[in-house]
Amino acid sequence: MSDSKGFTEADVPDQSGKTFIVTGANAGVGFEIARVLATRRARVLLGCRDRAKGEDAIARIRKITPASDLAWLPLDLSDLESVRAAVEIAGKEPRLDGLINNAGVMNPPLMRTKQGFELQFGVNHLGVFALTSLLLPKLAETPGARVVVTSSVAHLKAKIEWDDLNADKSYQKNDRYGASKLANALFFFELDRRLRAAKSPVTAIGVHPGIAATSLGRHMGLIQLVGPIVGLLLNSADKGAWPALLAATGKVKPGGYYGPTGFGGIRGVAGEAKRAPHAEDPTLARRLWEVSVAMTGVDPGLPAA
Repeated sequence: MSDSKGFTEADVPDQSGKTFIVTGANAGVGFEIARVLATRRARVLLGCRDRAKGEDAIARIRKITPASDLAWLPLDLSDLESVRAAVEIAGKEPRLDGLINNAGVMNPPLMRTKQGFELQFGVNHLGVFALTSLLLPKLAETPGARVVVTSSVAHLKAKIEWDDLNADKSYQKNDRYGASKLANALFFFELDRRLRAAKSPVTAIGVHPGIAATSLGRHMGLIQLVGPIVGLLLNSADKGAWPALLAATGKVKPGGYYGPTGFGGIRGVAGEAKRAPHAEDPTLARRLWEVSVAMTGVDPGLPAA
């Protein structure tokens, strides 16, 4: 980091010769992550469902940096078949230096993924688990490769409904969002433990963007009416990208957790972030890992640490 004040976009070093996948790169924080990496000369694969939106994002970045090396990667995290197809495409890249798991859904009404999972757990955790797991062999080919998993301040008070993961009995959208973000925190914690035990060259890091004023909150209803006022307290999308950029390109600890360091950890420059004690519970983390393998049919093949 350039100084003791924390990490910003200005601290991202030159990324010439490196390749990154950024999921949800067509809008919000994901777009800003892709933009900065592209301006630092990385090749960036923009993982998103919609081709038109992906190509529009590429065009917007090229307006800023005309020589950007960008490609759309078709990826729908709500469909494990799409995840496998995306991995197939990404596997043809000469190298892969980083996977930045940024895409997610927040507080929708009860909906299901293609495979029938509750949407928030299915997209935010199971899709991320499958994509990361399937890309690990590719990432391991490049020394220093990193996996970034995006959690949220919503994980702090969350709990996972182990006996109702699919929301067959009940559904409270805020609680399910928090649970999916706790799952993200437990996943990168366990992934880090297993990668290190296996002496893998891949590093796993967790981040959160603070509370960023992006389209993710479109299901939030009333809160959008007071948006302009709330907006003064929130992170902008470009600042929300700083923790992920730090995790992908900066000096970090394996298994570390990074986020904004100002105003209660919801805005400002990036640095080490606070996580809930239960987000580092090895029993819960191992349970989630085993459940995720069973639900997705994807096994990363990393033995328990």
